[in-house]
Amino acid sequence: MTTVSRTAQFAKVYKILKKHYKPATANTGRTVAEHLIFACCLEDARYEAAEEAFAALVHTFFDWNEVRVTSISELSEVMACLPDPRLAANRIKRVLHAIFEAQFNFDLENTRKKNLGPTVKWLEGLDGASRFSAAYVVQAALSGHSIPIDTGTMNVLRLLDLVTDKDAAAGEVPGLERAIAKSKGVEFGSLLHQFGADFSTNPYSPATRGILLEINPEMQNRLPKRRVEPQTRKKSAEQPPAGPASGGKTSAAKPGQSVEKAGARKKTPPPQAATPEPAAKKTKKKLASTPETPVEPAEKLPTRETALPKKKSVSERLSKRKPR
Repeated sequence: MTTVSRTAQFAKVYKILKKHYKPATANTGRTVAEHLIFACCLEDARYEAAEEAFAALVHTFFDWNEVRVTSISELSEVMACLPDPRLAANRIKRVLHAIFEAQFNFDLENTRKKNLGPTVKWLEGLDGASRFSAAYVVQAALSGHSIPIDTGTMNVLRLLDLVTDKDAAAGEVPGLERAIAKSKGVEFGSLLHQFGADFSTNPYSPATRGILLEINPEMQNRLPKRRVEPQTRKKSAEQPPAGPASGGKTSAAKPGQSVEKAGARKKTPPPQAATPEPAAKKTKKKLASTPETPVEPAEKLPTRETALPKKKSVSERLSKRKPR
C-alpha cells in the first residue's frame, strides 16, 4: 500500500468519524505528571470514564505519593468506572514509583523546556508508561505531533487494513503523523480513540459495524462474528428415530404445526406393565404345565358282596342238616 493511498484512507477515516463523534480536547490546566496519570486512565477507555476515574483519585487521596503507596485493590475500587480498573491502577502505581525513584518528587514541568526527542525516549522507557501514554503526554502537554494509539484503536486500524500484523505487534502505525497534519492531530486522535473505545466495548454493535462498512464497504467478510455455541441434543431427544414398523419414515408436519406434534401421531405408546392374573388361573396353568406321572393301580377294596359271607339257600341248609 503506497503512501498516497494510505493518506487518502486516513483522510476518509477522519471525515467519516467527524460525522459520528465529537472531538475531545485535553485539559490545558493539568501538569505534565497529571497528563501522564490521566493517560493511564484513558488507555482502552472512554473519555467520560477516564475523567471520572481521574477525579476520583484527586478527591479520594491527599496527593500522588499517597496514591503511590496505596494498594492496587483499593485503587481499582476507586476507579471502578474503567473497563479494567486493576490494569489502570497497576500502570499508575508503576509510573508513580518510577518517577519518585528517579527524582523523589512528581514534578515533570522541566520536560516542557527540554528537546522533544530525548523526552519522548525517556517517557517510553518509564516503567508503567506505554506508547499510548507517552504519545498522549507529547500531544497534550508538550505540544508535539504524536497521535496516541491504544489496543482498541490498533484493532480497528488492523481491521481496516491500515496496518499489518507486524506493525500491530510493535504498536506502530507507519505514516500516520505524515497523513494527518499537526493542526488536526489532537482532533483526529480524539475521534479515533473514541471509535476504538466503542469497538473494544462491543465489537458486534450495529453502530460500530455500520461505521466500519461506511469506511470500507468491502470488509463485510472481515467483520468480527459472534461465536455460535454448540447446539444441544434437545431436538434429537424430542424426535426419536423411527422404528422398523414405520419403515424409517417420519410424518411431515403441516404448515403451522410443530414437528413435535406431527411426530406425536405415530409414536407407539410405551409398553404397559402386565396385570397380575388371579391365583386360581395361575394354579390351573401350573398344573397344566406340569407333566403327568403314571399312577400305579390301587388294590381293590372289599365290597359288600365280598366282605360279607354269602347266605345259603334253604334247600342247602336242610340238606346239610343231620338226621335225627
